[in-house]
Amino acid sequence: MSKKLFVLAGEVSGDMHAAGVIAQLLKARPDISVFGIGGEKLRVLGADLLYDASQTSIMGFVDVLKHSGFLRQVIRDLKEAVRREKPMAAFLIDYPGMNLLMARFFHELGIPVIYYISPQVWAWKEGRVKAIRRDVDRLLVIFNFEVEFFRRHGIDAEFVGHPVIEQLAELSLPSKECFLKKHNIATNVRLVGLLPGSRPQEIAHILPEMLKAARLLSREYNIVFLFGRSPHLDDTIFQALSHYRDLSIITCSAYEVMQFSDLALVTSGTATLESLCFGVPMIVIYKTGMFNYLIGRLIIKLKNISLANIVAKGLGSSERVVPELIQHEANGAEIYRQARMILDNPESAAAMRRQLLAARETLASASPSKKISGILQEYF
Repeated sequence: MSKKLFVLAGEVSGDMHAAGVIAQLLKARPDISVFGIGGEKLRVLGADLLYDASQTSIMGFVDVLKHSGFLRQVIRDLKEAVRREKPMAAFLIDYPGMNLLMARFFHELGIPVIYYISPQVWAWKEGRVKAIRRDVDRLLVIFNFEVEFFRRHGIDAEFVGHPVIEQLAELSLPSKECFLKKHNIATNVRLVGLLPGSRPQEIAHILPEMLKAARLLSREYNIVFLFGRSPHLDDTIFQALSHYRDLSIITCSAYEVMQFSDLALVTSGTATLESLCFGVPMIVIYKTGMFNYLIGRLIIKLKNISLANIVAKGLGSSERVVPELIQHEANGAEIYRQARMILDNPESAAAMRRQLLAARETLASASPSKKISGILQEYF
């Protein structure tokens, strides 16, 4: 009998998290074949991809509505492929809009659903809990506070640890001395990181404001900006950079930004969690279209939006370790003001580092990928 696994990783981050698991799975069980949706990392592992994650990485209420016809076609194609290939299990990663629809389909077919990286129903759309309870066989969560949340809703979630810890453990970064030498940066220069995100919509709204703040900071400090850009994005996405040629900007990897910056300006999302793991003082920034923002305000029930603050201070806390600048506050002048407060106060920056590194300990797990691979093997 053919042993097939359906995988749905509809975003670049999901592709990365899924690939770590699938690499471990195929090492242990080379007789299993994988198909579904993913990105370059899953493709390299031999997955048969019906769509690429770059095609399905659509965020925001407006953009989802604009692309609704395309997304419906994707779902039809996936269902047809599932009926044809008859997988023994479905491995769904994050991306709740499509994954919960597919989970219902798999449940009706009697195909086990293993869901990794739960929808953030503790932040918004709590009604999705009913669908998870009904359609998901194994819920694998990456934050330990999620276990108690889902238990209250009658779901036995399993904490497997956060994949970012595993990924960071595999990094090989240069020393700061080598990094500075490579880029001809003097040792007395302040380093400020710019991490505008991996989605074009985010970058369009947030990068210009980061650059306005950078220009203001450059007038007061001997400063170099480390720009971490997602390698999969086209150069045209970063057109705003062409208007700021007066700034000293070094392009490097996002992890080098986190490792070497005195302060990072970070778009809210996974990068805030990664920055937490490096203990880098940061300002979390988020700005979107006004329609998306107004809807978000109505349905998001958290007091903090950044994973750095949620992990460090708890799900319902209003306390913050790092500043959050949202929508109208996410402007160049306010980013500049907050940045100055951190750069001019080394004691405050050091305290921020300590709290972030302490929070990192709650994410630890020996090897999430191996653990999840073992769970998947139970279904073959």
